Amino acid sequence: MKIKLHDKYFTSFISAREIDAALDEMAVKIAADIGDVVPVFIGVLNGSFMVVSDFVKKYPKPCEVSFVKLASYEGVESTEDIQRLIGLNENVVGRTVVILEDIIDTGNTLECIYDIFNNKGVKDLRIATLFHKKEAFRKDLKIDYIGIEIPNKFIVGYGLDYNGLGRDLPEVYQIKNTQRMTNIVLFGKPGAGKGTQAEFLKTKYNLVHISTGDVFRFNMKNDTELGKLAKSFIDEGQLVPDSVTIDMLQAEVEKNTDANGFIFDGFPRTTAQAEALDAFLDSKNMELSGTVALEANDEILIERLLERGKISGRADDQDEAKIRNRFEEYNEKTAPLIDFYSTQEKFYSVNGIGTIKDITERLSTVIDALKVEA
Repeated sequence: MKIKLHDKYFTSFISAREIDAALDEMAVKIAADIGDVVPVFIGVLNGSFMVVSDFVKKYPKPCEVSFVKLASYEGVESTEDIQRLIGLNENVVGRTVVILEDIIDTGNTLECIYDIFNNKGVKDLRIATLFHKKEAFRKDLKIDYIGIEIPNKFIVGYGLDYNGLGRDLPEVYQIKNTQRMTNIVLFGKPGAGKGTQAEFLKTKYNLVHISTGDVFRFNMKNDTELGKLAKSFIDEGQLVPDSVTIDMLQAEVEKNTDANGFIFDGFPRTTAQAEALDAFLDSKNMELSGTVALEANDEILIERLLERGKISGRADDQDEAKIRNRFEEYNEKTAPLIDFYSTQEKFYSVNGIGTIKDITERLSTVIDALKVEA
């Protein structure tokens, strides 16, 4: 599952069930170690309120609870600017104190809290944390109890936030870092000039142009397994399943792992295909930068195609009725993609009438803006 908080995306990482099991184990372990002594559990706000609340309900013996506050985070980066401790009213001299953290990463906050309590004459001072980023930890402190070791990536949920959002989530999400690539879907009606513009754009931005038609022809001509599979459907007069097309596209992407990005031409053509493409790119830690539609008046496009048909000899470009049928199919199946990508704020429309150079400049203006946003 993927969620968006402010400007960033996060993916499912640790389930509520896993968190509950880790807290169970911590409660049993700490109770066994401390024995019959009544400890003071110190929660560090803001993040630890959910951890402390659930933990003390699981703790099998009497205990006391208090909360302290340190403002130590901004955005997704830990800062060295640690503010003073707020909220400690209990007398902890001669007591057993357990600092109960939601997460320990660099240890900057923890070191400050530990020193404060260590100077207050506590008898036994221990540290427990639900989450621990071992790779990020830089302090010479013993962490007595660790619920779950996690990689050094930013997380939200279960009390942890990203600029105020996400604390209420019952599970934990990990920030999704996508590759910094320019991935474009170029679509439009037949005759809109997608192929011509894709050739210019791939050179200008050093992108890989993946044309669904070219990919199909290559696989069938070279008798690849995917080509044979596609041909078996075509020979039966059936549409090639989206899964086969996606597998072909995946093979093309994996041939070009060092690419700066991709131009997808001819796919997706339906909302189902768009969802499949999103899922595939997500599995590769990639995402679409934007989709660009070349818009043009039907009558102008018909005139273009009829002229093209005189030169190319393509039968489907020489019959006006067939051309109009292709336009109707586009409107029925592909036009809904406008709503799909508009919802993602990834749809852009470009006037496809004018010289090739003029249209390329219009497309470049859109792509340049997408590169800046990335």
